Amino acid sequence: MLLGLALFYVGAVLCLNGLWLLGQIGDNEIAVIDIFVGSLTLLISLYLAFGPGADLGSVKGAALTLLFSFTYFWVAINRYNGADGRGLGWFCLFVAVTAVPVTLQTLGGAKSTWDVWLGWSWAAWGVLWFLFFLLLVLKKPIARFTGAVTVLEGILTGWLPGFLLLNGTLS
Repeated sequence: MLLGLALFYVGAVLCLNGLWLLGQIGDNEIAVIDIFVGSLTLLISLYLAFGPGADLGSVKGAALTLLFSFTYFWVAINRYNGADGRGLGWFCLFVAVTAVPVTLQTLGGAKSTWDVWLGWSWAAWGVLWFLFFLLLVLKKPIARFTGAVTVLEGILTGWLPGFLLLNGTLS
């Protein structure tokens, strides 16, 4: 159920960050959800890495989840420190590159529809992190497009599967 909890709020933070990129939420206000979801996914990661029954698989899950946590914290901090986002953009490139083998491993080992969905979600998240690299480092004028993609991914890769997992519809 931790995955459902995490995905549900990842959906929220992605949707809201997308709306922020589309100019619907102010710079200072967006930090609230980023700090909350960054903290939530950090706590889930710590439990996965150090909690009872921790093994290589759960530590890998924690490491990958921390990519999300760190991104959300960095977005929040940048809203207050006035940074131009280039450092975050380079981190996003690192994550986008990391998402490639994660996608391939997940799809290659898929045994269920859920596994396939997760693999394609990693592909989608990798594309999104790459868009943030293009936006923040290369200064491409794609804020509106990136915002729309962020909202869409928030719904399809976060909120909806998280909601279904929390309701026992998916397992």
